[in-house]
Amino acid sequence: MIIHGFTPVRSAGFLISCSVFVLQFAVGQSKDSSQAISVSGFVDAYYSKNFADPASHANKLRNFDIPENQINLSLAEIVLQKKAQPIGFRVDVDFGTANDVVQGIAPYGTTPYSTLTNIQQAYLTGVIPIGNGLTADVGKFVTHMGYEVIESKDNWNYSRSLLFAWAIPYYHTGLRLTYPFADNFTVALHVVNGWNSNIDNNAEKSLGLAVSYSPSGSTGLMLNVMDGFEQPPPFDVGKKKVFDFIVTQNVTDAFALTLNADYGDETLISGLKTWRGAAVYGRYAFNAKSAVALRGEIFDDPEGYATGWGVSGLNVKEVTATYEYKFADALLLRGEARYDYANSPIFDKGANVNTENGQMTFLVGIVVMF
Repeated sequence: MIIHGFTPVRSAGFLISCSVFVLQFAVGQSKDSSQAISVSGFVDAYYSKNFADPASHANKLRNFDIPENQINLSLAEIVLQKKAQPIGFRVDVDFGTANDVVQGIAPYGTTPYSTLTNIQQAYLTGVIPIGNGLTADVGKFVTHMGYEVIESKDNWNYSRSLLFAWAIPYYHTGLRLTYPFADNFTVALHVVNGWNSNIDNNAEKSLGLAVSYSPSGSTGLMLNVMDGFEQPPPFDVGKKKVFDFIVTQNVTDAFALTLNADYGDETLISGLKTWRGAAVYGRYAFNAKSAVALRGEIFDDPEGYATGWGVSGLNVKEVTATYEYKFADALLLRGEARYDYANSPIFDKGANVNTENGQMTFLVGIVVMF
């Protein structure tokens, strides 16, 4: 598909050329510490095997590890950042199938291509000298919601949870204000163009709230909220609301636990749609190089709306076990086994579609960082 004289390949090549130029600029600027721009990034690839051998070669109800029996480039990312002193910025340039999911790019180029689809984040930062310092970010940034993040290397497991995939947004475009009332208490307010959108589809802005409190050095509490109209006129009859609650606990230096719970609803012309779920995580580090992580969760989608499955009373559970090993600081290797189970036959086996209640997968992921 040609959009305004550019093909996706040519546009991607243009972005890569720009990235190289900015990298060269960053190296030059880094000689002056007052103008230093940090450069980092990674390349993330995996192989996933679904033991039901679906003809579609797709792991259902997943978001980033969808291709099955394939060697897949999930995400390649370059991050350029200048610390706000008092003005700074951050730009994350992303390529890969995970980025395609985040940006809503359908297979085979059926969704119009934009240069913004390769920008995970791009925002200006300013620190306003009010009290402890009010930080203002303007632009496109990842959501404040959820325990997990887009980058697999920063999670305990390689695959993402059902909550991450179906309960919350990926990113926002707008204004973010963050203020630390104390060392252990921070509040952030978001005024954005809705869920996963660069341009709003209605006249209303969505509001977000993030409250973080650490009652002790080993315990963390976070409440995240999103509220706003997300449907285009004349279908914007009710708001879409999500409440996201996270508790983290470092039991020992080696052992940590996390609880993540979500509730969401949206009022449509057809009525109220709701979704809810909870995930429990545990991680044990044998040493600085190796660790194991276990995740168990349940996701309830009564109207089949959040997942888009359309199955009334849909309830899904999953359990994931992950082992990781770090070769120095630049190479992360993970092996993962996961089992998903639904109360309706929504999974595939061979050429038989929607005949199975469960799917068992195994994955090997590798991330090279710089």
